[in-house]
Amino acid sequence: MFLCLMSQAEINFLGQFHHPNLVKLIGYCIEEDQRLLVYEFMQRGSLEWHLFRRGAFPLPWNVRMKIALGAAKGLCFLHNSRLNGSKPVIYRDFKASNVLLDLDFTAKLSDFGLAKDGPKGGETHVSTRVMGTYGYAAPEYVLTGHLTTMSDVYSFGVVLLELLSGKRSVDKNRPANQHNLVEWSRPFLSD
Repeated sequence: MFLCLMSQAEINFLGQFHHPNLVKLIGYCIEEDQRLLVYEFMQRGSLEWHLFRRGAFPLPWNVRMKIALGAAKGLCFLHNSRLNGSKPVIYRDFKASNVLLDLDFTAKLSDFGLAKDGPKGGETHVSTRVMGTYGYAAPEYVLTGHLTTMSDVYSFGVVLLELLSGKRSVDKNRPANQHNLVEWSRPFLSD
């Protein structure tokens, strides 16, 4: 049942939105309990594959920045979309494996199964069950269940740290107080 709901959410979101930095939904098939979503082919695979695959050639800095900018544009589009009665869309699962790359290394966001309509009117957040991927989810969202577009911005920052450092968001091989990439990076960041 959960897969059914996630697939339906993805169909709903991608059916409404068209942007160069969102993966295109080509079609779908729903037959009994089977769900199939068909997307445009992304020749370069995921950002995660390029960053963390054994033996991968490091991405040049200009390509890394192109990917970061493209992913940011896709996220900005979702946050500023007003198709749902002036509500932004909160992606809720921004991570390196959900950033897909075409032949020219254009970044496209994929996997909208956790996407959620944002707050409406004067509301500051949406209260929801915490979902997403450990290491990418914003601490205030994890602690309170209060979801905002800033939750996605935090996740984008984690992916940006992965792009800059070449390190995973969570790595148990780092010292205990540095398993989380954000904690690992704190000494290198200054006010």
